[in-house]
Amino acid sequence: MLLWVVLLSNLMAIVVQAMSAKLGIATGRNLPEICRERFSRPTTFGLWIQAEFIAIATDLAEFIGGALGLNLLFGIPLFPAALITGVFSFALLELQRRGYRWLEAGIACLVGIVVVSFGYEVVMARPDGSALLYGLTVPRFAGADSVLLAAGILGATVMPHVIYLHSSLTQHRVTGRNENERRRIFRFEMADILIAMAIAGIINGAMLVMSAGLFFGSGDIVSSIEGAFSRLGDQIGPLASLLFGVGLLASGFSSSSVGTMSGQVVMQGYINRRIPLYLRRLITMLPALAVLGFGLDPSTSLVLSQVVLSFGIPFALIPLIIFCSSRELMGTLVNHRWTTRLAWLIALVIIALNVFLIYQTLTSG
Repeated sequence: MLLWVVLLSNLMAIVVQAMSAKLGIATGRNLPEICRERFSRPTTFGLWIQAEFIAIATDLAEFIGGALGLNLLFGIPLFPAALITGVFSFALLELQRRGYRWLEAGIACLVGIVVVSFGYEVVMARPDGSALLYGLTVPRFAGADSVLLAAGILGATVMPHVIYLHSSLTQHRVTGRNENERRRIFRFEMADILIAMAIAGIINGAMLVMSAGLFFGSGDIVSSIEGAFSRLGDQIGPLASLLFGVGLLASGFSSSSVGTMSGQVVMQGYINRRIPLYLRRLITMLPALAVLGFGLDPSTSLVLSQVVLSFGIPFALIPLIIFCSSRELMGTLVNHRWTTRLAWLIALVIIALNVFLIYQTLTSG
C-alpha cells in the first residue's frame, strides 16, 4: 500500500538533494554557512539547535539498526551490540581521515551487501506483479498508523541531515572556476544523485515488498524486526533470515557516520564552532545507548526516529528554496521557476503531513 510513498519520497529527495548540491557548487559554501550570513543571530541559533536534534535522531536510527543486526545474527544483547556499532562507526570516521575516496569505498561495499540481501528476500517473496503496480500508482492510506509509517519513510528518504551535508560535499573536493565549470560539476552531481536515489528506492521498496509478500494475509501479525527475522527463517529458511540480519547490520554500519559528519557541518556553519570529530561521535551516541539501555522497544524507536527526521525537513528545505531562487547568490545555477514551484509544493506536502500527525497525536486520546 505504501510503495507509492517510497516512489514519491525518492522523487522529492532527488529535487531536494539536487538543489542542495547546486547551492554548494554555485556559492562554495554550505547551507548552514549561508543561513548564518543572511539570517539573524536568534534565527540561526534556533536552526542550529533543531539541526543538532536531527543529527541525534539520525544516529539513533543507525545505532538501533546496527545493534539489532548484531543481536539477531550473534545473539549479542542490544546494549553491548550498540557499543560494538559505535566502535565500527569510529572505524568509518578513520576512513574519512584517510580521504573521502576511502570512506566512499567502504560505504559502497556495505550498501552493496544491503542490495544483495534484500534483493534475495524479494525474489523469495514472489510478489504479485499487479499488486506491485497498484501500490506504486494509487495513493492511499489505511488509518493514522499508515500515515505515521509514511512520515517515517519520507524522513528516512529525504533526510534533512543529507540536505546539510550535500551542500558541503564539493567544498573541499572540486571547485568550479567559472560558470561553465560549475554547470559541468552540477551535471556530474546530478548523475551521482540519481544513481544513489535509485539504489535507496530499490532497498526501501524491497523491504516493503518482502514484508507484504511473505507476511501479509498469513494470519500472524509481524510488528517488529525481531519478529520478521524469526518468520523469515520459518517460511523460507535460515539463509533468508541470515541475509536479513546481514542487510540490517550493513545498513546501520554504512550510515553510522552520516549523523556525525552532518553535525560537524551544521555546528561549523551555523555558529562557526567546531569540536573534535570523535567527541561529536561520542556525544551523538549517548541518546541511542540510553534508548537501548533503558529497554525501550527498538522497532518502535526506529520508526519514531525517522518521523522526527520528517519534522526536521522544512527547517532545512525552506531556507534552501529561498537561497536557490536568488539569482544574486546562484548565478546561472539559479532555480528555474518551475523547479522553485515544485520545491515549494514538496515543502507544503511535508508540512501538511507533519501537521496532520500532530493533530492525530493530540486528538487520539
